[in-house]
Amino acid sequence: MYTLYYAPGAASFVVHWLLIEAGAEYRLQRVNLQDGEQRSEAYLKLNPNGVVPTLLIDGKPASEAAALVLHLADSFPALALAPAIGSLERAHYYQWVLHLANTVQPAFRHWFFAAEAAGEANADAAKAQARARIEAAWQRIDAHLQANGPYLLGKSPSAADFLLTMLMRWSRNMPRPATEWANLATLAQRMKARPSFARLCQAEELTEWT
Repeated sequence: MYTLYYAPGAASFVVHWLLIEAGAEYRLQRVNLQDGEQRSEAYLKLNPNGVVPTLLIDGKPASEAAALVLHLADSFPALALAPAIGSLERAHYYQWVLHLANTVQPAFRHWFFAAEAAGEANADAAKAQARARIEAAWQRIDAHLQANGPYLLGKSPSAADFLLTMLMRWSRNMPRPATEWANLATLAQRMKARPSFARLCQAEELTEWT
């Protein structure tokens, strides 16, 4: 039994999606980010970083969305969302998950919270840099999909594609969303067509990019 502490559309999105995909038994505990619940004493005991997601696994907390993606893919091998341990494909899988988590996702933090990153006086410049980094990432990933797709690892989806789709969704209101790149748009369509995606959006009461 899992308990997922989440906020609609936040980084918990991909963890929630994989729980649905796996048919796992879980319950949801919403964290109201606007009211600052992530900084409450009770929540900080579970996740000292004060962010979502936090996933209780047998009653014990684990965090970091990318780490939870890797864990859930391994916990439900029947999903075939992670290549064999020790294989070259596994190395590429780690590469993509970590690239998305360490390079692309932080750029979104700077896009959405530019003043936090650089101070109010430099917010516009920080936001412009974040946009450039995100669009450069889309260009690189789109070129990779063109040569090696339709998914990040080739013909079959992996958990990395779920993480990528969440990040593409985050770009939906940017001047150049990810779906302006043809191969990324195709991947988004494939991932959004999964029945689990519709269930996820319904559960989180999301209506944009569905």
